[in-house]
Amino acid sequence: MASFLYRLGNVIVRRRWLVAAVWILILAGVGISSVAFNGPVSNSFTIPGTESQRAIDLLSEKFPGTGGASARVVVAAPPGHTLEEEQYREVGLRALDQVRTAPQVIAVTGFDQGTLSPDKRILFGDIKYAVTVDKISDEAKAALQKAADPARKAGLQVEFSGGVISTTEAAGHSSEVYGIVIAFVVLAITFGALVAAGMPLLTAVIGVGIGLLGIQALSGVVEVNSTTPTLALMLGLAVGIDYALFIISRHRQQLHDGMPVKESIATAIATAGGAVVFAGLTVVIALAGLAVVGIPFLTAMGVAAAATVAVAVLISITLVPALLALLGERINGGRIGPLARRQESREPGTGFGRRWSQLVTAKPIVTVLLCIVGVGVLAYPALDLELGLPDDGAKSTDTTERRAYDLLSEGFGPGFNGPLTLVVYWPGHTDVAQVTQQGIDQGGKNIPGVASISPPIPNQTGDVAIVSVVPNSAPSSEATRDLVHLLREVGDQAKALGAEVYVTGPTASNIDVSEKLGSALPVFLVLIVGLALVLLTLVFRSILVPVKAIVGFLLSIGGSMGLTVGVFQWGHLGSIFNVETPGPIVSFLPVLLVGILFGLAMDYEVFLVTRIREEYIHTNDPALSIELGMGHTARVVTAAALIMIAVFGSFIFGDDAVIKSIGLALAVGVAIDAFVVRMTLVPAVLKLLNHAAWWLPAWLQRVLPDLDIEGSKLVAATEASGDVSADATDNLSGHPDS
Repeated sequence: MASFLYRLGNVIVRRRWLVAAVWILILAGVGISSVAFNGPVSNSFTIPGTESQRAIDLLSEKFPGTGGASARVVVAAPPGHTLEEEQYREVGLRALDQVRTAPQVIAVTGFDQGTLSPDKRILFGDIKYAVTVDKISDEAKAALQKAADPARKAGLQVEFSGGVISTTEAAGHSSEVYGIVIAFVVLAITFGALVAAGMPLLTAVIGVGIGLLGIQALSGVVEVNSTTPTLALMLGLAVGIDYALFIISRHRQQLHDGMPVKESIATAIATAGGAVVFAGLTVVIALAGLAVVGIPFLTAMGVAAAATVAVAVLISITLVPALLALLGERINGGRIGPLARRQESREPGTGFGRRWSQLVTAKPIVTVLLCIVGVGVLAYPALDLELGLPDDGAKSTDTTERRAYDLLSEGFGPGFNGPLTLVVYWPGHTDVAQVTQQGIDQGGKNIPGVASISPPIPNQTGDVAIVSVVPNSAPSSEATRDLVHLLREVGDQAKALGAEVYVTGPTASNIDVSEKLGSALPVFLVLIVGLALVLLTLVFRSILVPVKAIVGFLLSIGGSMGLTVGVFQWGHLGSIFNVETPGPIVSFLPVLLVGILFGLAMDYEVFLVTRIREEYIHTNDPALSIELGMGHTARVVTAAALIMIAVFGSFIFGDDAVIKSIGLALAVGVAIDAFVVRMTLVPAVLKLLNHAAWWLPAWLQRVLPDLDIEGSKLVAATEASGDVSADATDNLSGHPDS
């Protein structure tokens, strides 16, 4: 790989203008495609084959019209007033007339005594549409908003839920800008030069732009969840900046050592670029591996994020060297005096990294115990992990959906925010509604956890009936989950008669998705651990080093999930992270975290431990190799980790509960993995293992290929022969193409 990348680097240097132009054309082409082919994103999480989805498919076939969107409108009188007062009644009747004639509306239900709260202050109703949410026109949405305006002017509070009218996106903000600013500061401190600090940001933004525009273009062909672009943005920025950082750092160090610009670029691509390719490949494989879980929306998220990471890798080994060639010695432009002088005066392999390695390896057993106990304390809350999908109660109070949720809970109880839909299908019968009502009268109303049951509504042929069941508990509560299972057990008894009973609706669908994801997590974790063993054994040609790396990875996962549970499920530090309502952890977060953090953890493992292994091969001194390896890599790994933490952490302070929890989990996971596991636990364990760390059975040594990820053999061969090609030795400033 190193030889190929070396040759690639030389070609790119000679064709630097062409390479830069190609990437500009790619960006423009993907941008045009995104405008021409973009489609709507989805806010739903569904899995084919679950009971809730089978019920929806049945309704689409047997009960046309029930699959359209529904907007719930909640109206509240001012405190101390009721909706039965004349001034409010008149306004309400006029608004209803407007709503019934609005575009795409097929039915308006509620807005009567049956949907009026006991204190007469809160009223709700449902507006049924002929199409799904993503196909509701802007004209229809505007008509609904316009109908509500007179009521609001009269002093009434009008809120919406159901997704037709949403203020969630409007309430958010581009918090990732803060992460980019922090990343630039870290890069400026690391490089001591503004030009070098700006290049990783530039190339990362180009890569993210291509990734996001590509996702937008594909949204017209495949269903894309609304979380997918944000996840791609998170990962694309983080790895794009870090990968460019590793290559530029190596290039600048070689320039400092006197290597010609052109030779330095090719060598940096062959060495640091090789590690970037391997690290990026592990992230791509882990994310694409989400497909084995068998959940379409998760597969789409994984593939989209993996494609964005792949673009970041390609940019790092093509566009970055092209820009380095265009800049030449100007890569050190915009020097920040004190920082630049401090770096230039530092001897390679010295500084904080070496001193830190000496500290943590002085008493390695104590270091190992402190790391395990410390992360174990953070991981403890993960034992109480509850999975679910967020409902409107998890949104910010700045959104109309959350305000509607709170009004319904106040007026009717929390279960009104997540009614369950029973679908009864009895082939060959035309009196299903009557039979269902008899069953309800004979005991259905006495089912524990049920607040109310609506009369059955039959379809035209009478062989299907739908019933709305309102739980006593909130949609995301354990009690509602138990009620869904109980209703399904009761429904199973109808199979003996030939009838089919399904429990569906958004709440039941969320429960099905969460349980499916929970059962898929162990399988995916075993897959990732097995993959890690194979990859790391190939890279490090060792048995114990990969085992140590996997144990550290599991510690990072545990600590990250534990803190996430403590904040989002238990509510600790909620005021700091703006978590207004604690609840279950987003059901796909653990699977995503395992996939993403595996790839990122391998990044640091490769960059850190390969340098330690290289020093061990040269010195055959385990203790000295740890010191030298840490001395060379700790600064860059620290900067890379801080950048990732800043990028992921910037998403914590947005308004979307899903994105906030993903951002926190990834930021904490990277922090634990980089600083506790890789830079503290790893050197301590390597010190304890001594020479045994690099042991590999002779038969396996003969079988395994030597990947030479960081190009150490290429560098050694070049140094030994002192002979490089004319292309490699020719200084860029004197090259005809410069």
